[in-house]
Amino acid sequence: MADLFSKWRAGLSKTSKSAFGRLATLLGATEINQDTWDGLEALLVQADLGIETTRDVLASLQRLVRDRGLTRANELRELLRVDLRSRLMPPPVIDWTSRPSVILVVGVNGSGKTTTIAKLGKRFCDEGKSVLFGAADTFRAAAVDQLQVWGGRLTVEVVAGPPESDPGAVAFNAIQSGIAHKIDLILIDTAGRLHTRFNLMEELKKIHRVVGKALNGAPHAVWLVLDATTGQNALQQARAFKDAVNATAVILTKLDSSARGGMAFAIQHELGLPILFAGLGEKMEDLEPFNPDAFIDGILSS
Repeated sequence: MADLFSKWRAGLSKTSKSAFGRLATLLGATEINQDTWDGLEALLVQADLGIETTRDVLASLQRLVRDRGLTRANELRELLRVDLRSRLMPPPVIDWTSRPSVILVVGVNGSGKTTTIAKLGKRFCDEGKSVLFGAADTFRAAAVDQLQVWGGRLTVEVVAGPPESDPGAVAFNAIQSGIAHKIDLILIDTAGRLHTRFNLMEELKKIHRVVGKALNGAPHAVWLVLDATTGQNALQQARAFKDAVNATAVILTKLDSSARGGMAFAIQHELGLPILFAGLGEKMEDLEPFNPDAFIDGILSS
């Protein structure tokens, strides 16, 4: 457990130092006053909790201060830790009862989606699952090539189509192949798309419908890959993908490169989406199951 917490502390060091590094000074041995609340509000906003979540945190802390008659700012630190931890839900147990289980992986350009699929594939193969990749990002040849390289390294079949072919057809063929070969898990890569582009989001909805026709009940999960360095913009992305294809969970990438880890609270507070995994580095084993306790310890470690 100590090694796990150390890994999260290292991965969250940028968020800890830049966003929460002023906590010790702010919540020192002084009396709680308006400056305390103003400083804490600025700190939480800077950490990318978002305005709505920040206001909710402050209201909760102010209520506790009144109820308990607290007067010293340093008494707020543990209250803040407990409050923030209460806002993070543990990742749900992934249901693999369907065989094959189909996971549609979505996200915007540059979020690290294709690499994340490879990391997921390795994790699930290591767990003894048989895995198949569907390369439905047909408009970016490099994405197909990248997935095929990873498939070769992991000994995972990759179903692809010609460049600029119908991504729905690729997804359909991947599911048919998975059924024929009695595969446990099918991970379908989709083209990165801006959440503000109506026609691209409509195409993603089409892929979602095609997957459902290929296998009753599919997709069994829609995992949204979000780049943690984008901060509050990731929240808008999450909202759009949840509305378009009913995203069921989030994977945070590049958390080790971000000073904006607080956006995890906004995602859960405002959208109610669980975070399944977090990227704490570039290595294949650096995609970690989301651990709320280690996350809180990491962002407050400074």
